[in-house]
Amino acid sequence: MNMNNQPEIISYRDLELLREEAIYKEMEESKLHRYWLTIKRQWPIFVMLIPVLVFFLLFRYRPILELIVGFKSYDANVTNNAFESPWIGFYALKELMFGTREYTVLFWRAFRNTFTISMYGLLFGFPIPIILALLFSEIKSDGFRSITQILTYLPKFISTVVITSLLFLMLRPGQADANIQPGIINGMLVWLGVVQPEVNMLGNPAYFRTIFILSDIWEGAGYGSIVYFAAIMAISPTSYEAAKIDGANKLDQIRYVTFPGMAPTLTIMLILRIGNILSVGYEKIILMTENEVHWVLDTADVLSTFILRLGNVYGSNAGLSVPPDLIRAFSTSADLFNSFIAMFLVLGANFISRRVSDTSLF
Repeated sequence: MNMNNQPEIISYRDLELLREEAIYKEMEESKLHRYWLTIKRQWPIFVMLIPVLVFFLLFRYRPILELIVGFKSYDANVTNNAFESPWIGFYALKELMFGTREYTVLFWRAFRNTFTISMYGLLFGFPIPIILALLFSEIKSDGFRSITQILTYLPKFISTVVITSLLFLMLRPGQADANIQPGIINGMLVWLGVVQPEVNMLGNPAYFRTIFILSDIWEGAGYGSIVYFAAIMAISPTSYEAAKIDGANKLDQIRYVTFPGMAPTLTIMLILRIGNILSVGYEKIILMTENEVHWVLDTADVLSTFILRLGNVYGSNAGLSVPPDLIRAFSTSADLFNSFIAMFLVLGANFISRRVSDTSLF
């Protein structure tokens, strides 16, 4: 009401705004009500979700706070609180990437080895599980297919220590004076004239990457084929029957039916594999190079092993002048650099996939 006790005139635009505001408010209230009803009806599922949320909070998100060590001069022998340590900013990261000391050379060597091993692993290791899944799908006998699948899955469930021990036994060099016979693979390569009997392949930088990648393929190809085999089994048999009627042979069926049917799975798995392109496991490399000479690390040292050795082998035995209060800053900065590169690779691969196809991770 105005001063003359006359009713206020509300424009049509104001009425529309009031109506929209009332509708949005009602929608929000109904949405919250639907959420509450969903939680009330399915409360056992949400209760089961609590341990998962607690796990991620404690072991995935809480450690993010410790990244501050990469920007602090922190020595655990002096103080237990990293937040009270002196702030050094990006000094450790700049020293690792653009410094003039020996650990800068070792950092870029580790980065180069990590990228090289991962790219070769992606190039040769990614198609093998797909080929295995295609071969499994063509086996008509369920019993024989189950046996072959179990045999290919088995190396994945063997300890890394056992896998490495098997590699040492199979690649053992022969010693005529000590009457030591070469390992089965080493003996085969000697018989083919590829290597000399006394050559230690695990101690030779020229062979390390090949051995590591082939052992990784042998260990994980069968287990990795499970996802692709499930995608192939989900394709409707009528699509293959229609292709047969049109005169398609087996290769045409794989090209025009199988691959398009499993394309979403292939895209998602490729994006995830690209995200792990700089995550080469350190366990096997540490075990394979534990008793070898230091120069094997020219092709074997990766970022994860560099971070582990930074305060031990590199900091003491190799004569590198890394101050004790900067070791953790250097290792954290190297790992943080690795994580940022992996994140940008995932974002880039997902963006390209979303632009060229209808499938993306997010």
